[in-house]
Amino acid sequence: MRVSIIIPVLNEEKSIGAVIDAIPKNMVNEIVVVDNGSSDQSALIARSKGAKVVHELRRGYGRACLTALRTLSHPDVVVFLNGDLSDFPEELPQLIAPITQGEADFVVGSRILGNWEKGSIPSQVLWRNRLACLLINAFFKKRYTDVGPFRAIRYPVLETLKMRDHSYAWHVEMQLKVAKKNAKVLEVPVRYRKRVGESKLSGSFRGRLSASLQTFWAILRFLP
Repeated sequence: MRVSIIIPVLNEEKSIGAVIDAIPKNMVNEIVVVDNGSSDQSALIARSKGAKVVHELRRGYGRACLTALRTLSHPDVVVFLNGDLSDFPEELPQLIAPITQGEADFVVGSRILGNWEKGSIPSQVLWRNRLACLLINAFFKKRYTDVGPFRAIRYPVLETLKMRDHSYAWHVEMQLKVAKKNAKVLEVPVRYRKRVGESKLSGSFRGRLSASLQTFWAILRFLP
């Protein structure tokens, strides 16, 4: 299968090189790094590591992902990955195995089922994820334990979702829409560690509040 990886970045020059280096290149056809308006050398470093770099100056995680999707080279599977080295890219094989083996259409890397470094998931993020999963599971009878950023999905399924969220609620929108379609969903345990640098999302009260509002607004919008 042709596998494309999308990595949105915003001032991740200290980590993006290590992220790309850790990706098992024999399993990937292309790595697309989306520079979401960085003021540092993130794009230059990513390009030097062999990634295709596209630019989306309008801020927003979902907006960056949507821009990247328009540049992909006919993949079978799309993987989304953080650019801050909080995920473990070397775990890509177990993330996409259920898809390549025909067992799943969508795989979420669950930090809850795996191991996360102490302090890598702030308490407010943990509780927000738990509540989001509880609501999704209650309405759609799924068994999500996490709204993790490291995920893989069949490209034909992703196309049918008609994703549109421009914010960090992109993850929730995807999981809700996949559940609505009754696609085959699996979670696999993944590791998670403290990110390199300060989070743009959970590093401030305003960021945490914004992410929470975006998440629950997405749930309300897409619930039946």
